[in-house]
Parts: sequence; structure tokens; C-alpha cells
Amino acid sequence: MSQSFSVSALRAQFPVLQQSCNGHALVYLDSAATTQKPQSVIDAMNNYYQYNNANVHRAAHCLSAKATQAFEQVRDEVRSFINAPKREEVIWTKGATEAINLVAQSYGALLEAGDEIIISTMEHHANIVPWQLLAQQLKLVLKVIPLTDTGELDLTAFAQLLTEKTRLVAVTHISNVLGTVNPIAGIVALSHQVGAKVLVDGSQTVAHLPIDVQALDCDFYVFSGHKMYGPTGIGVLYGKADLLNAMPVWQTGGEMIKKVSFSGTTFNALPFKFEPGTPNISGVIGLGAAVAFLQQQDRAALLHYEQGLFEYAKAQLLSLPDIALVGNAAQQAGVISFVVKGEHHSDIATLLDQQGIAIRAGHHCAMPLMESLGLGGTLRLSIACYNDQQDIDSFIAALHKTLEFL
Repeated sequence: MSQSFSVSALRAQFPVLQQSCNGHALVYLDSAATTQKPQSVIDAMNNYYQYNNANVHRAAHCLSAKATQAFEQVRDEVRSFINAPKREEVIWTKGATEAINLVAQSYGALLEAGDEIIISTMEHHANIVPWQLLAQQLKLVLKVIPLTDTGELDLTAFAQLLTEKTRLVAVTHISNVLGTVNPIAGIVALSHQVGAKVLVDGSQTVAHLPIDVQALDCDFYVFSGHKMYGPTGIGVLYGKADLLNAMPVWQTGGEMIKKVSFSGTTFNALPFKFEPGTPNISGVIGLGAAVAFLQQQDRAALLHYEQGLFEYAKAQLLSLPDIALVGNAAQQAGVISFVVKGEHHSDIATLLDQQGIAIRAGHHCAMPLMESLGLGGTLRLSIACYNDQQDIDSFIAALHKTLEFL
């Protein structure tokens, strides 16, 4: 796990990692749920509230001008970060969940009874339930891509599910349970052959892989700030401009209107058409700092380092008795799920927490996936750039002690 950067210097940027938990040094291995925040993100948000706190786009005074400039600069930075063609294709949301719901209710309004939507077995609830509700509302057909034995999407079955009635395919880029990296560009190409649009849930991807929405050619891409070292309560919907322009407004209020009278209302242009009300200004500022943090890193070296740590953790887990890994895709990133034979995942996680180890236990908001695997839940460790080999060694030692206790 050699690297061209200093892991200790990088870790030092994250204040939360410098503390103890239950009398032990904190080992945080739950970044798939939320990443920790570097000091630069915390400082950027504090700086806004201390010196530039004002509403955006609404006033002529100095503070509003500074806040608006900083706010809109982040839109340009995110456009560049995901290589979107146009800045107005970057829409602020509360997170990936709201972004998916926006597409479901707005793009969904253009669909008709009998139209088809395809999702996959490995989706997070946030990329299942909105489509279920839409299908019920409009009498759509909802289809599900099955998995192979290794935890990958069955692309042969997917090709057979596609028809001339398929209007949308909604899939995750990286599974939050299996760590499977899906071949998005290939999925998009197949979908476009029948005229279907593609929404990609990139929540688990943005902290690990560089994103190029033009290379992927996806129609929508969504992600949350808090999973890429940014704050909670802010996310991004990228959509192709022609689609966003054709979609009706979803939520209404201030900012997203051009003119209001009692005889009728005209709506604002992109991106403001989908951004009603006072936005999460500090969240956008914090997201900009998180983007800057990632872009300051050597992303290729970071990915190589994380993948080395990932493989090391898998090997160490397999060296222990009664451990079974869940999912063995050819391409994985960030997440390792496992079960301990004869033991409940919650008991294991609780005993690990008593030793300062933070991992996730449960169904991970992927109950249909668990049902398909015949599992009630798993233990999940997830890796970020601030983890090191000592974190893995401490986790393995704690797990070994836990297994001996049980």
C-alpha cells in the first residue's frame, strides 16, 4: 500500500479522527454512511456565517453580493468536477434522495400508463421507492435487473428487459452493500438504443472515482455532499439541459419564478427552475470546499491507495474463522460486507463499538437486496482516504477478540 502522499498529513485534516471512543482511539470505518469532514470544509461554512451571511440573488447590498458570488462559483466548480457541459445543468438539492424524487415527479409527469422503468436488485431504498410510487400513480411497469452469483448486474437479463416501452433506467454506480462497480457507460449505451433515459445514483462513487458525465453519457447523475467529505443537507442533480427544460416544475416558491400574478405564473430558467426558496447556502459553500479538497489530491494515487487498503482488509477478514464475504464482483470499491456464521450482525457491531470501532450493521437501506441474498443483514466496513493500515489492523484485532468472546 505504498502511496505518493502522506496519509498521516491527510488524516490530520480531519478533527473528528483525533478523539477517543469508549476509551479507545476512534477507528472510523463507516464512510459509506457519511464521510468525516476536513477542517477546510468546516472553516468554509463557519466563514460564511461569520462574515458573509446573507440571502443569495435577492438583494443589492454587499453581503448578498459576496454570498451570491461564492454560491454560484461553487456551481461552476461542481460543473467542472463532474465535467458537465453547462453550469445550468447543475441543480442543488438536499441530497441524492431529493434529486431522485425530483426526477421521479418531474420527468415522471411526462410518462404514460404502460411505460416501463427498470431498476436493479442492488438499489438503495432511495432509488426504489420513488419509482414504486410513480408506477402506482401512473400505472407504469417496474422491472428489476437480477444479480449474478458474484453480486454483479446480470447484463444479459438487463438487455432482455429493455423494450421500446422502456422510458427510464435507474441504477447505482457503486453498490452501498456489495461494493460492486457497475459498467455505467455500457448500461447507458444499451438503454439509449431503445430510447430510454438513464439516471445514475453516484452517492457511493464521488468520493472514490473521478466522474465524467459526458463520457458516461448518462441523462441524470445524482449524489450527496456528505458522502464526499462535504456537509449534510446538500446534494446535486445533474441533468441534460434539454431534458431539464422539457420537465415541468416540481416544488414551487420564491426564486424559481420569473413573474407571478393572480392571472398566472411564469417560471425561471435553469437552474433556478428547480431551486425554490432560500437554498442551503452554507451547505453549497461547504460542498465547494469538499470539491476543492478532493481536487487538491492526486485522485489516481488516492484510488490506488484506497484499493490497496480495500484488498488488505478483505484478506485480513478472510484469515479469521467463520467469516463470509458478501459479494465478489470483479470490480469493487469502498465497501466490504460480511457475515459471521452463527452470530447476529448487531451483536458484533455493538461489541466492536465498545472497542472504538465504528462500522455499520443491518440491511443498509437495501432490504430487497438482502431478501435476494437470503440475509437479514450484514456487517459493513467502508473505507475512505483518511483510513490507514493501522485502522484495519485495529478493526481485525477487535473483531478477533469479539469472536473469541462469543
